[in-house]
Amino acid sequence: MRKGKYYFTSESVTEGHPDKIADQISDAILDDLLKQDPSSRVAVETMVSTGMVIVAGEIRTKGYSHLPKIVRGELKKIGYTDAEYGFDYKACSVMSAIDEQSSDIALGVDTGGAGDQGMMMGFACKETPELMPLPISLAHKLTKKLASVRKRGVLKYLRPDGKSQVTVEYDGYKPVRVDTVVISCQHGPSVSRARIERDVLKHVIKPVLGKYFDTKTKVMVNPTGKFIIGGPPGDCGLTGRKIIVDTYGGYSRHGGGCFSGKDPTKVDRSGAYMARYVAKNIVAAGLASRVELQVSYAIGVKDPVSLFIDTFGTATVPGSSDIGDAEARILDAVKKVFDFTPAGIIRTLKLRRPIYSKTACYGHFGRSGEEFTWEKTSKAQKLKKLV
Repeated sequence: MRKGKYYFTSESVTEGHPDKIADQISDAILDDLLKQDPSSRVAVETMVSTGMVIVAGEIRTKGYSHLPKIVRGELKKIGYTDAEYGFDYKACSVMSAIDEQSSDIALGVDTGGAGDQGMMMGFACKETPELMPLPISLAHKLTKKLASVRKRGVLKYLRPDGKSQVTVEYDGYKPVRVDTVVISCQHGPSVSRARIERDVLKHVIKPVLGKYFDTKTKVMVNPTGKFIIGGPPGDCGLTGRKIIVDTYGGYSRHGGGCFSGKDPTKVDRSGAYMARYVAKNIVAAGLASRVELQVSYAIGVKDPVSLFIDTFGTATVPGSSDIGDAEARILDAVKKVFDFTPAGIIRTLKLRRPIYSKTACYGHFGRSGEEFTWEKTSKAQKLKKLV
């Protein structure tokens, strides 16, 4: 069990951040193909830079995507609608370098095996109602709020790019307060720094942080002084470069693979979703107050190579002799309740649907179970009964 005071920090980025633009485009292409052919195999990468979008990767599908139309549609939705921003959905060039999926990979996937080797991590804890770590939960809410006040015209000078960073003070495993919050928000050239600081504190920071904000909380808004040049003109964006933002904000270990642009036969994505589903159900069942789960695969093989759980000393299983025994009993129940084969994961979580564009911003985890099946706690009672 963790004891004493310490600080932990997580960050999030808005949908106008270059890397998130790339993620959204990749997942929009995936969704478009899944609508036409639910069995589509997709591994799409996107790069955005000044005045250009490059889409590359491997696809096997019966459908057809008009890539420039999808790309421009996503950029318009995000808010890159003015040439003054240095990146405009109408004027940017769109280039494609799409090839067919490797027949060597297909050999393993077509028979129900994993499309690659690798390990995926899942995590859940009781810090928030959505069973997520508080730092990443607040960081996402801040960037989402930042985008909301921009799109609703509350702060008309804001532009699409932005970031948040939240440092939470802990006492053991209990979050106590927010120690520091950092907001970097792209803006027009005519607004003063003082006004931005005042507006962001009033309309974004205080409403989101609520009880965790106090008189000692340190606030930094646009620490460099200005943030006019943003989006692709300010930084090249790539699919899959915000993997920690997408998961648990660094609070849990990460398997290494990104999610966006990958169809559910890719265990980088589906395996991580299943690991979260299992971890969340373990905590919801009251078997532990926090848990991390690892699952690993070999290419072309259906069943996982390994399953591992760590409850960080919080397992509560009646009749167990110690933490090791409790975790062993939980793991045994997990193996009986959940199907970790790629086909089993796809079937359980209903992953052949065009649901992925919604995941590309503000985290893949901690969202509504109505939107994302891996956020449901439908197996909690069955787990509890077996243990």
